[in-house]
Amino acid sequence: MKLQYRNETVDLDDEDLADETVSNLAARCADHINADVERVSLLFLPKPGLMKYPFPDRKLSEFLTPTTRIKLVGSPKAEVKKMDEHGRNVPSTRRWQLPKPRKSQHWQEARDAVMYTFQAIEPLPYLPNPEKSKRFLERLANDPGIKFAMRKHKFSVSLLTEMDPAQHTTHESRTLGLNRNRGEVIELRLRTDAYDGYRDYKVIRKTLCHELSHNVWGEHDRNFWDLTKQIEKEVEQNDTRHGGHRLSNEEFYNPEDAYDETEHADSGGWTQGDFVLGRSKDGPSVAGLSRREILAQAAMIRKEKQMAQTDNVLAKDKDAREEHEQQEPPTS
Repeated sequence: MKLQYRNETVDLDDEDLADETVSNLAARCADHINADVERVSLLFLPKPGLMKYPFPDRKLSEFLTPTTRIKLVGSPKAEVKKMDEHGRNVPSTRRWQLPKPRKSQHWQEARDAVMYTFQAIEPLPYLPNPEKSKRFLERLANDPGIKFAMRKHKFSVSLLTEMDPAQHTTHESRTLGLNRNRGEVIELRLRTDAYDGYRDYKVIRKTLCHELSHNVWGEHDRNFWDLTKQIEKEVEQNDTRHGGHRLSNEEFYNPEDAYDETEHADSGGWTQGDFVLGRSKDGPSVAGLSRREILAQAAMIRKEKQMAQTDNVLAKDKDAREEHEQQEPPTS
């Protein structure tokens, strides 16, 4: 079993993990990076997801599988101490000098950049070209406007991943994004419905603003929309790259794409339930299927829903005719 911490990979002895609990593993990890256990988190992929302090005494053997990946998130004591000392040692401004708040806040910005960000980024490995999706997600995570908004609102997202269009498309709506448990997982619809390309970068970024608002507000009420518009404005104003939506060879550019709030259909921020990478909360898992099988499954789901709608319409028409016949007086 391997554990990932930043750019370091740590090998864990599977025999030692057999009877170990989550709290024991967290304590070991904290010791390994010389951090306080209260400042570390463990992200188990594909499930059960993020675990924070206080860690449960649940045995790892209950959910670990050969495909489980573990990511450690946390800052060593030395880094925390260095940032705190830097903040205390900043010389005070003389009375006759104009204050320079930007220089005195560099240490805090560095600390916030580590705390308020996307702790892990994962594409869907079974869809075509996952590395391209990862580049897309990394560009969103490193977007100057997004980084500014996350620091300002103190947003920390455990996992940023992509959404499988086949699982989130119905005859009535297309889900553009999902936020699970107020920032535990954010899923974004990166790909076109036919898997033949990627959607417009700025449209996806606007969807991300929408989902970040669900870190605070679950329902689509006035509070939610006010915060969403505020985040969108902050992202645009702090877009130091001037919003160019070309990366290389226009791979993340679709001029015909547009953001439509009416088709978002994310049902607000949803809570509870296990998150499995590549599966919606209602749809079947498609991990391991080929692109043709995924498209066939999506077509079958759409066909079944269309048939159900047709049957419903025919049933209503039949009821209406029978009711009309009952009310119509007999002819002599």
